[in-house]
Amino acid sequence: MPIGLTPFTNGSVCTGYTWRIEDEAELARLVGRLMLGQYLHVVKVLAETGCTPPTSSEAMVASVLRRLHVPDGTDPWHRDGLLFQHISWIAAARMASTDAVLCPPHLIPAHKGFDGVQVEVERGAESLSAIVIFEDKATINPRETIREDVWPGIEAIERGERDVELMQTATLLLQTRFDVNVDAAIANIVWDSVRRYRVSVTVGETHSDPEGRERLFAGFDDAAAGADIGRRRGETYQLNDLRKWMAEFAQAIAASLTESLFVAGASQGVLSGMLL
Repeated sequence: MPIGLTPFTNGSVCTGYTWRIEDEAELARLVGRLMLGQYLHVVKVLAETGCTPPTSSEAMVASVLRRLHVPDGTDPWHRDGLLFQHISWIAAARMASTDAVLCPPHLIPAHKGFDGVQVEVERGAESLSAIVIFEDKATINPRETIREDVWPGIEAIERGERDVELMQTATLLLQTRFDVNVDAAIANIVWDSVRRYRVSVTVGETHSDPEGRERLFAGFDDAAAGADIGRRRGETYQLNDLRKWMAEFAQAIAASLTESLFVAGASQGVLSGMLL
């Protein structure tokens, strides 16, 4: 597996995982496939079922490379946020049960919808057991970002302000399950009992130990109140030089994609023109 997960519990505030990259080259390859829209292939790879990746055209790869490229003098935040969402999606898919369905990752930087959504339903049941809402933040100021951005966003969801969007997303995901009565499951949703949250964030050394994670996620149980700690999940990935790592990772993704085209028979001239 390209990502390893180590569990932690932060008192009664939240439970969660710290990430570690165990195979960066494979992670770059899988993120590249996700950015090509080939998320079903990635799911099969993570399930270790064995499969051949779909064919990708030169135009498809060129489109991804344009999204990976940050022009001189412009901010890399949108590109880095997109890459982090894809890494987060792989970490979530790595842990998802067979009764969970994940929304495919976004392909557009600065997308305004949910960073990710996962629905969970018991086989044969006519109601949802959980709708997990992802908050993914690639930032050099993790505590400020969580306090000023993530917690207010979760509080708005708790007030029901985004239930229409959740309803639409849940319906689309449930339609992929042939063992679920979608109409009954949607009709039986009790929003206050199914909303769960997964907050994933990049951190430095300051928030990489138990005490640091306690400071980082302080207030989670206020934003998403309730005795069930399972509805609050925090995840961290330590990057001491976020922008440098993301730039190098983008290069690794580009190299993986152009290499796959070369193997498929694309011309060297075309590949050279695509490199970042």
